[in-house]
Amino acid sequence: MLSARPKLAEPATWGWLLALAVLLFGAHFLLLAMLSTRWTVKPLIALLAIVNPIGVIPFFIHFTQGFSREQRQRTIRVAAFSAFCVIGVSALAGLKIIEFFGISLASFQVGGGMLLLISSLQMLNAQPAEGRKEAVSEGNTKVDAGDSIAIVPLTIPLLTGPATISTMVIYADKTRHWWQLAVLVGYGVVIGLAVWAAFSLSGRIAKVLGQTGINVMTRLMGLILAAMAVELLADGLTKLFPVLGSHLAR
Repeated sequence: MLSARPKLAEPATWGWLLALAVLLFGAHFLLLAMLSTRWTVKPLIALLAIVNPIGVIPFFIHFTQGFSREQRQRTIRVAAFSAFCVIGVSALAGLKIIEFFGISLASFQVGGGMLLLISSLQMLNAQPAEGRKEAVSEGNTKVDAGDSIAIVPLTIPLLTGPATISTMVIYADKTRHWWQLAVLVGYGVVIGLAVWAAFSLSGRIAKVLGQTGINVMTRLMGLILAAMAVELLADGLTKLFPVLGSHLAR
């Protein structure tokens, strides 16, 4: 008699294993960044707070409720890759763009800080940092028409947008070596993986946390983002008005 062929693991098991791999990769990346000389994980914390993929899960479930498994997986892959592209391009080319328009970094830092503060206030009201009311109706229209919602409105503006771009440009200016810029782009990879993991496990996360748990996490991220926004604002204002810095130093 021929022996029975071993069965492969269930898809759900593979999903959990992949999620665990993502978490381990992210933890390893964080550890390397923290051990690096004078480098900071603030950009990653800011990105996690702004993008907040868990907070976007209700929108993802709503937009993809009529999708087949294949369509849902394709939407997840495109959204995760698009989020990485927005972050990576902002880190690599953002400074050149504001230089082209003749905008000083201090002014951009103040504007970006104000934008982050507005986004944090949205999150304190349990709304996505980059989202707007029109995004939901736009997504519904695209779903009804059979169009892809992976890039608009999922990636832009629900996951990434002006606040994300401003954050990457501000922190890109703080880099002094090529490897630090590579770390910023690497943070984009981590965010892309986080988006992929959150959307892939969206059903289970929604069941475990519920709408209340998701709202609590969104508000917590908003509080962290508000503190970082005030820090960026203060730094930009002291660069624009050095007299403020001299008064604070007393």
